[in-house]
Amino acid sequence: MRKFNRMVPATMAAVMVTLAACGEEEQNGVEENGGDEAQSEGEEVEEDEDNDDGEAVDEAEHDGELTVYSARNETFVDQWLESFEEDTGIEVNALHADDNAVNLIQEESENVQADMFISNDIGALEFLRMEGLLQGYEPENVDSIGEEYRAEDDSWVALSARTRAFMYNKDIVDEEDVPNNIADLANDEYEGEFAITRGANGSMIAHVSALRQEWGDEETKEWLGDISENAGAILSGHSDIRDVVGQGEFAFGLVNNYYYHQQLEEPDNNNVGIVYPDQGEGEMGAVLNAAGIGMIEGAPNEENAQVFMDWALEEENQREFSYDSLEVPINPDIEPYDEAASIDDYETHDMPLRELGEVWEDTRELIEDSDMDLEIR
Repeated sequence: MRKFNRMVPATMAAVMVTLAACGEEEQNGVEENGGDEAQSEGEEVEEDEDNDDGEAVDEAEHDGELTVYSARNETFVDQWLESFEEDTGIEVNALHADDNAVNLIQEESENVQADMFISNDIGALEFLRMEGLLQGYEPENVDSIGEEYRAEDDSWVALSARTRAFMYNKDIVDEEDVPNNIADLANDEYEGEFAITRGANGSMIAHVSALRQEWGDEETKEWLGDISENAGAILSGHSDIRDVVGQGEFAFGLVNNYYYHQQLEEPDNNNVGIVYPDQGEGEMGAVLNAAGIGMIEGAPNEENAQVFMDWALEEENQREFSYDSLEVPINPDIEPYDEAASIDDYETHDMPLRELGEVWEDTRELIEDSDMDLEIR
């Protein structure tokens, strides 16, 4: 089985060189946001002579390449991209750019390098669409995704949902001692007891956007400053939070709920629980967001980008996208992971996901203006 090419630039300026050189050398041990040189990995395609029915397998209908920028944890997308390559014969060049992906797409708008963007935040996708940086396309099977979970021009579609929640360690705290609403994180009684992500994290940006709608900017900004002081740790991502909570370094952490599902699958440090906040009568409900894909305006490999959109919306590939991370599929016809609560099982905030894009940039500025750390500590 061939491996798709991974592009890992030392600086964002190195991306141009990376794209030109991608596919020649095999990559070993490069981390998502690290490395001194742009590297790639690739193996020759092995042709299967027979399929399961013993018949000759037709040659791939497509060829060429596809460049994908991803802000999503590479653990959740690597196998998915490999499956696309195997199914289509199209070579994937993948850049795992984390929170820098949106900025990079903006910077390259006059010299577009990417064909597709995989995002863990619908706000970022809608922001790019509003900036004219995504192009509309009507993929096959797009109607399997509700209109509220895709762009008005179908330039982006959401594939899996996640909800903000508190994951707690049952060995050191009882459920009733975990906050039952998000505002309580600012209370003195929780000082040093919890972990959060840095403010620049995509899920944190979306969460703060919802709070701005609910509370207004001033109250939200004050809350950001308070929780920055209260938090026992501000970490790079949610994987780090689930690790420290599972190990008992902190009583609880603010995560996307699928990280709780992942921790349950660990062989140890898995005695964890989850609390969905703001479930009381008249309260705002837990904040929902989604991960999805968008087609870049001016994609150099537009035809292959369309093939990717069509492929991604095939039901089995929608399932794989959500199951790899243990999120909940957006498509209601796909059963969620066994341990995952359905979105209908708890109250969620009523802010339409499309509106996250309208305030995405303003929310980033509000976070920067607050006293909340943008980097880890």
